[in-house]
Amino acid sequence: MSPLAQRLEQAWTTGVPVMPLSESDGLTREDAYEVQHAWTAMRVAGGERVVGRKIGLTSAAIRAQAGVDEPDYGSLWGSRQYVAAGGRAEAPAETFVAPRVEGELAFLLGADLGEGATAQQVLAATEALAVSIEIIDSRIRDWRLTIADTIADNASYGGFVLGPWSRGLRHADLGTLGMVMHQNGHVAATGVGVESFGHPARAVAWLARKLASFGEHLSAGSIVLSGALGRAPDVAHGDEITLRITNNPPLTVRFT
Repeated sequence: MSPLAQRLEQAWTTGVPVMPLSESDGLTREDAYEVQHAWTAMRVAGGERVVGRKIGLTSAAIRAQAGVDEPDYGSLWGSRQYVAAGGRAEAPAETFVAPRVEGELAFLLGADLGEGATAQQVLAATEALAVSIEIIDSRIRDWRLTIADTIADNASYGGFVLGPWSRGLRHADLGTLGMVMHQNGHVAATGVGVESFGHPARAVAWLARKLASFGEHLSAGSIVLSGALGRAPDVAHGDEITLRITNNPPLTVRFT
């Protein structure tokens, strides 16, 4: 499957999308993670850093629409972490193919998690949480993808921005936290913590168990983006996105 990973890498590098791999190469859901893992290994061999994981398809409505019964996951590549200063970050719009943004909660793990992980164990292993804006992007032309395509495409990873880590947020009722995202001053998305797989910690527990099925685990020190709390609006050059989640400072990213 390495030729497919090479094709995705070329699309990542050039910004020129490819046809759905499920159409051009008959890629199946069963083989898609093999492509994703090969692509990550290729990037790591070239100097990329994996700083954590991201979870996609945490919305029950989106999974039903896609005809799948579980979320998916990808790796967070450190070269696309945009560091915020004073609650603001910038991301070059030209880096992406067809970017969208999601409001999420990020977990910083203080202990390993693996087979049999529960939401309670996730919360016990969590060192801190933060507000996060995930930039999702698709190397698949026009976002015309199946579950196999998005899995292979590193779960449509584009980049991410983090707010300040909060240890106090570990004690919040994460399922009831409200989210509002503004795009250029107008409300673009709203949501609540329960929209991420019923509870953000439940989504992280699913990820730990899924990784265990591949002989892997979530390591202490990893960042985990736990899934979107609402819809993902398209963004373009000049857009400014501000995310607010209950009792947390706002986080802004501007696409330059």
